[in-house]
Order: sequence, then C-alpha cells, then structure tokens
Amino acid sequence: MDYTTKSCRDFVAVLASDAPAPGGGGAAALAGALGTALGSMVGALTVGKRRYAAVESEINALMARCRALQEELLDQVPADAEGFLPLARAYGIPKDDPSRAAVLEEATITACATPIRIMELCCESLEAIRVLAEKGSRLAVSDAGCAAALVKGALQAASLNVFINTKSLRNRALAAELNGKCLGMLETYGALAGEIFETVQAGFLP
Repeated sequence: MDYTTKSCRDFVAVLASDAPAPGGGGAAALAGALGTALGSMVGALTVGKRRYAAVESEINALMARCRALQEELLDQVPADAEGFLPLARAYGIPKDDPSRAAVLEEATITACATPIRIMELCCESLEAIRVLAEKGSRLAVSDAGCAAALVKGALQAASLNVFINTKSLRNRALAAELNGKCLGMLETYGALAGEIFETVQAGFLP
C-alpha cells in the first residue's frame, strides 16, 4: 500500500507498528520530500518580488526541479516497501533449502536499490536548496535551512538502509562498491547540507 496517499497520522501510526513496511527507507524518502518541498516554498515566496527580479527565471527553474524531486521522493516510499518485501520473504525460506542463499543474496541486492535512489535524489535536492538559500527571499531563509536539515537527515537515514544490507552480502566486491557510493554521497552532500544550515544559522545569531 502507498501510505503517502493516507493522512500524516495514518502514516505515522503504521510506521510505529510492527508492519514490515514502511520503515526507515520510507521515512527517509518522506523526510527528503518534506525538505525538498520547503525548498519549493522558498522559491514560491521569492518569485514575483521586485527585489528578486534578476534571479526570477533561475528561481522558477529551481522550483520546477524541486517539485519533480519531491514527487520522485514520495514515489520512493512505496518503492522501498516493494523492494524490502522480497527480502522479508527470503528470510522465511527454510535454512536447509538449497536455493535460500541465492534467493537471499538477490533480494538483499534489490533492497539496496531504493535507498540508494533516495540518496541520489537528496543530493540533487541539496544542490537546489543551496542556491535557494543564497538567492531566495531573505524572509524565507530559515525555511531553506530547515530544508537542508531535513534532506540531510533523509540522506543519512537512507544510507543506513543500504549499509545494513551490504553487511550481509556474500559478494563483497559489490558490497564495497555500494558502500563506497553511499559514503561518497554522505561526505560530499552531508557537508553541503551542514554548510547551508550553518550559514543560515549564523545569520540569526550574534
């Protein structure tokens, strides 16, 4: 079920239950979508203002990009559930079944795909948020900082949903490849998100 079509309270209730999905990956995708939507809001509060006329076309393009990213991030909530369920079923295969190891390996690889995609989308979102924080309305700059904080959390949360799976992969070369990709995104874009947040924060404090 796509819980993004339900109320926020319904989503939180099922997230808090013992249901196998949504879990950390779905929550990460939703957090990323919320942060990206805040980026869109900064843009919406900027366009049409005479003070920002020189950057209006750029802001409009960033808003369009954020809208596309937030929709794709929401799509990752059910995608993550769909990617995890084969793994949950694979763990139920009897341990003496000769097919168990191969099925489990394939399901584990599949379960990594959506969290990695969530991370990629968060990285793209942070690139847009960086510009919105710099050029968007000063009245909404706090929202740009909030956007960066939420998307950074989503990026970090999604990575853990990869690492828990790569730890059990038999194909250690693939595990190292996937881990390296995630660590690279965390290093580059985690730092970018931190810089955005700290710059916004510094503007408010003495």
